[in-house]
Amino acid sequence: MTRKKVGIQLPKQAQNQTVEQRWSLELEALAPIADIVEIRADTPAEFAAGVREVDAIITSWGLMIDAQVIAALEKCVVIGVGSVGVDMVDIAAATAAGLVVTNVPDVFIEEVADHAMMLLLDVARMTPLMSRMACDGAWYQARPILSRSPRLLGQTLGLYAFGNVARCTARRAKAFGMHVIAYDPYVSELEITAAGVEPVGFNELLERSDFLSIHSPHNAETEHAIDADALSRMKRSAAVINTARGPIIDEAALIAALKAGVIAGAGLDVLEQEPPAPDNPLLTMDNVIVTPHVASATTRMRPETRRRAAREVALVLRGRWPMSCVNPTVLPRVDLERWQPYPMNRGPNR
Repeated sequence: MTRKKVGIQLPKQAQNQTVEQRWSLELEALAPIADIVEIRADTPAEFAAGVREVDAIITSWGLMIDAQVIAALEKCVVIGVGSVGVDMVDIAAATAAGLVVTNVPDVFIEEVADHAMMLLLDVARMTPLMSRMACDGAWYQARPILSRSPRLLGQTLGLYAFGNVARCTARRAKAFGMHVIAYDPYVSELEITAAGVEPVGFNELLERSDFLSIHSPHNAETEHAIDADALSRMKRSAAVINTARGPIIDEAALIAALKAGVIAGAGLDVLEQEPPAPDNPLLTMDNVIVTPHVASATTRMRPETRRRAAREVALVLRGRWPMSCVNPTVLPRVDLERWQPYPMNRGPNR
């Protein structure tokens, strides 16, 4: 089997290491079949020139894999993305070119669900305001303010999309005694109810949620799905939680709704512009908590996403279907073989 080439953009702050040392985690899966080619590039045009003859690309940061880059590829068969979100790749262009795009949808779902629940609790318990009041010496003025906040038990958490992270978030919310509802047009009602969650329509989700937690991918369908009209349908006491992607919420509409009291608060790990402008009002509102896109961050996250992205690419380079294909309609058009894992109690020679 001819050895393959996998292109990866060289980090700007690359350490004084060899290629083998820098990409040791990826090479756990790739070393038997491929070599890593580092691409030094500051523009899409430079990156396109560097990856022209590679068989695969791995990315999770840096330059956009746009139509310009994809059009330059002469041998590439797979783009491996080391994250859940794939908005750094032009999926339509990749699909049209017959390229498989993979991601890592199940490596850090527990961490993101933890973070979503943390933001929910911080908003519910007014943590930003309570912390500031403690620092300002307003010790005895805080309790009357927080005493106006209802307890979580019996409140309704609404989930916008019902993927892996949403399901984990639902389990956590139910442990706090919350009722959980979900809207997802791509998941059957039977599957949602099997998880102990009530399926609802989009407008009902908005109208009934005390907390609305966003868990959808960002694409043309979900861009600004939570806009001024959607926010106006929510309870004045409701809050929005977002650990998915910033552009799913119309940020200008959210700021206006918070200032006008249309909704009561927000917990945001993602924003439309990252990093945000220093004068972004969301950074200074007492009823908003913002974290810097860190929901997935733990000691396990980065090493495991790198390993998993490389394993997906290795499967395709070996002529097999990947485990996590973002654009599955491309699979029947490429020369890849379905694979079936061996049962746990049977090896290949039994």
